Amino acid sequence: MAQDTSLPPYFNIDPDQALAQLGSPTTTQGFGSMARACAAGRQDLASRGLNEDGGRQLRMFSTWEITRYLIPVATGHFRRVLKQNPDLPQGRSETEGGAKWFTLDEVLRLRAHFGQEGSKSKEYLPYRPKGQPAKMVAVANFKGGVGKTSTAAHLAMSAALDGYKVLVVDLDSQGSMSSIFGGKVEDEWQTVFPLMARHYAGHLRSANQRRVDQGEAPLPLDDTLTEALEVKSQDLIQETHWPNIDLIGAQLNLYWAEFQVPVWRMQGRGWKLWDALTDMFAVDGVLDAYDVIFLDTPPALGYLTINGLAAADILLVPLGASFLEFDSTGRFFDMLHSTFGSIEEAENMAARALGREGLAFEWDAVRAVVTRYNGAQQAELAALMQAYLGSTLSPHRQDFTALIGQAGEQVRGIYEADYRDFNRETYVRGRETFDATYAAFKSLLLGSWRRDELAAQEAAE
Repeated sequence: MAQDTSLPPYFNIDPDQALAQLGSPTTTQGFGSMARACAAGRQDLASRGLNEDGGRQLRMFSTWEITRYLIPVATGHFRRVLKQNPDLPQGRSETEGGAKWFTLDEVLRLRAHFGQEGSKSKEYLPYRPKGQPAKMVAVANFKGGVGKTSTAAHLAMSAALDGYKVLVVDLDSQGSMSSIFGGKVEDEWQTVFPLMARHYAGHLRSANQRRVDQGEAPLPLDDTLTEALEVKSQDLIQETHWPNIDLIGAQLNLYWAEFQVPVWRMQGRGWKLWDALTDMFAVDGVLDAYDVIFLDTPPALGYLTINGLAAADILLVPLGASFLEFDSTGRFFDMLHSTFGSIEEAENMAARALGREGLAFEWDAVRAVVTRYNGAQQAELAALMQAYLGSTLSPHRQDFTALIGQAGEQVRGIYEADYRDFNRETYVRGRETFDATYAAFKSLLLGSWRRDELAAQEAAE
């Protein structure tokens, strides 16, 4: 029976034809086949941009890009400095007399040279006050599809282009951030899981010592906890194709932490699980080795997200300019209020009983950021959101452009895209929106560092 195309598609559907199109029922094994197909496809997609050794390779940067975006120097002066200093990277041309291209490593060397020898009226090197630890930045929202991982990845790349040493920590078992940076993660022992296990093992050892002192039998450390005691943050950190971005990756087995952490918490009521990442990074010297640490959290308020949020100095919450995403983000903030309020209440009740100082979580800054913005369609709603959220909502809206879409399809960030693959105007416009996002973030970063610096100076006087 022919279908009447004048009616909506859910009318006049022939049951036999529908059955013929239905296919066989799906079994549990069917999910395995689907997973393998996705894995093969993912490997194919991720292979784009790989070098001959099978690893990701960051593209080179032209003189035009360097002098426009990366080093505040006129093109003519830049070329004169290179000519006067043959020991500096000279770049390479793809054609005789063509534009010079430089690796990012070479750009960072050139930036250092201008920082030492260039005009004192210009800031060639990024600001970080001496004696201050790295700032940790969590990008979080429990609604998926809001551009969380993309925002975190591009901020990390922006900070790297700015000259900062960056660590990206993937807390999401989906591992999207790890894929962007070409991470190779075999199992949960190459994720943050052993750091959380090590933190609990340290608590358990201290608690056991108190038990022994009181004549009680100690609780045993199982093989997982014993092995975790030997793992340092540096064992988990891997280099990426960016010379100044390192990664602690994630993969599906990391989700096991969401089941294991509450078991540990039941065994050790005094364990401050929310401090696990902060304490381990501090003990291992990670906060001194990097300038900025970006934490990409799962789209759910589980134990991994709580660790990321508790560790963060700055919290960024991406959301789209839509009613549902605004509503969901409000519920996210309400959940944060309830969760961290409950932790504080429980801890402070015990602290008061023992005469100790109470717990109070604090963040240098919290900002919601509108992503995938379409000004022609969403301006009114974005203005309404701004009116209600005030300074909590960044006035900068991250536009969605052709450059962003194409870069996403090719499993890379916009800063990894070669501008020659685009119309120059398209590239400039697409880059501008992420540059502006970074500028808004950098203002928070520098302001919080400066506040800490002034506080340290005041305390020393």
